[in-house]
Amino acid sequence: MIHKKFTVIASVYCMIALSFCCSKHTSNTGGGTTPPPPTPPVVLTNDVDFWLTYQSSLLQKQTAILSFGTETNTYSFIDVDTTQLLQTVDGFGYTLTGGSAYVINKLSSVNKANLLQELFGSGSNSIGISYLRISIGASDLNATVFSYDDMPAGQTDINLANFSLNPDKTDVIPLLKEILAINPSIKILACPWSPPVWMKDNGSSIGGSLQTQYYNVYAQYFVKYIQQMKAEGITIDAITPQNEPLHPGNNPSLLMTALQQADFIKNSLGPAFQATGIATKIIAYDHNCDRPDYPLTVLADPAARQFVNGSAFHLYAGDISALTQVHNAFPDKHVYFTEQYTASNGDFAGDLKWHLKNVVIGSMRNWSRNALEWNLANDESFNPHTPGGCNTCKGALTITSTGAVIRNVAYYIIAHASKFVPAGSVRIQSNITGSLQNVAFKTPAGKKVLIVENDGTTSAFFNIRFNNKWVSTVLDGGAVGTYVW
Repeated sequence: MIHKKFTVIASVYCMIALSFCCSKHTSNTGGGTTPPPPTPPVVLTNDVDFWLTYQSSLLQKQTAILSFGTETNTYSFIDVDTTQLLQTVDGFGYTLTGGSAYVINKLSSVNKANLLQELFGSGSNSIGISYLRISIGASDLNATVFSYDDMPAGQTDINLANFSLNPDKTDVIPLLKEILAINPSIKILACPWSPPVWMKDNGSSIGGSLQTQYYNVYAQYFVKYIQQMKAEGITIDAITPQNEPLHPGNNPSLLMTALQQADFIKNSLGPAFQATGIATKIIAYDHNCDRPDYPLTVLADPAARQFVNGSAFHLYAGDISALTQVHNAFPDKHVYFTEQYTASNGDFAGDLKWHLKNVVIGSMRNWSRNALEWNLANDESFNPHTPGGCNTCKGALTITSTGAVIRNVAYYIIAHASKFVPAGSVRIQSNITGSLQNVAFKTPAGKKVLIVENDGTTSAFFNIRFNNKWVSTVLDGGAVGTYVW
C-alpha cells in the first residue's frame, strides 16, 4: 500500500513537470517556424533512504523516491534541526543473558558466525547492535541460580578466596569474546540480580537485603568481577549495584532501598573503585519509571553523587517522562534505559507501536543515552529460566531445537535504531506532530536519521523538513519508518 502511494505521488509530480515543460513550446507561432525541441522531463533524484516495518514489510528498504524540494502541500511538518544538539548516544541493544548465550552457542559454528555478524557487524545486512547488558552472576533467565562465590550453608568467604567466573566460562564469556572480535567498541553494562546468599539477611537467592557488615566485601566482589572480566579481554563500561532493587520476589533478587544504595555507593563501592583505579561507571537504580524518587534520593546525597554517573530505568510501571524529571534535577548526570521485555502472548503490531514510542523514541526524547530491550534470545518454550524466573519473556530471537533462527518483534524494535544510529551519534531537535512520534539524530559520519512511528490508526502524510526543503512521505497507522539522508 505504501509503495503504491509513493509511486503515485512521484508519477503525479513527474507528469505535472512534463506537462508544464512541454506546454511552453507548443504555442502557435503563426509563421510556420519550427518549434524548439521539447524540454526533457524532470528526473527526480532520491535524497532520503527509507526503511519500513509494517505488516509483512520487516525493516525493508523502500524504493519510493524521496526528493527534497519546496512543492507546496497541506501536510504537517516534522522539522529536523542539526543546530540543536542534545545528548550523545551510547548505543542500542539487549541483555545478553546466560540463557541467550546458551541457545546461541547451540547453533552450528557457521550459523552462529553468520548470526553474530548480522547482530553485531557493520555491513549492509547487519543491524549494528552497539550496547549489551549482562548479569553479574545469574539472572532469572539463566537455567540455574548462582553467584561467583557460593558457599555451603552456614559458611562465609569474607576474603573472596573462592571467587570465580567459572559459571560464565561455558557460554557468556566465550560468546562475548566472539562479539568483541566483531565489534571491539561495544559497550557492556553489568548488574547483579543477587549477591552471594551468605551476604544476605535471609540466606536465600530470593529477596532479603544485603547485610551492612558485608558492604565492603560486596564492593570487593564488584572489583574482582571487573578485574577478572578485564583479564578475559572484556571491559565493563558500567555497572548498576542491583537489578530492580524494589522487586525482591524474583529468583534471584534483592531488596535494596534508595538509602541503602546511597550508603553502599558512598561508603563502599565508590571508594573501592577509586582505590583500585577502576573507571567503570556506577549507575544508580535500574528499575521502573514510577519511582523517580529512588534515583533522586541517591543523587541528593553529595557523598554518593560524586561516584554516580547517572540513573537507569525500566518501564513496567510509570511514565517515560520520569527520565526527564531526573535529568532536570541533576543535568550533569546521565540517564539510561536498560530493560523492557516483550511477552510470549504479545501482539507484534501492538508491541511494535508501544515499544518504538516508549523504549526507543520515548527514552531518547527524555535524555537517555541508550535504549535496551530485555532478552536477546531463548528457545521455543521461553527457556532457559530459573525456577520462578520469567517464563513469558520472549527473546528478540527464538532459537529452535532444529537450529532455526526466528526474528521476533524486539529484533525490529531495536534494529530500527541500532542499524542507523551508531554509538557517538547525537540526538538533534525534531518536533512531534499529530500521531507521528519521532526522534532525530546526527551520526558521526554526518548523516541525519529520523525514526518515526505512526501511533494512530490511519495513514498519515507528512513532510520531513531540513534546511528549508522537504520531502513528502506517508506512514500507515502502526507503521515505523527510519529515514536517512
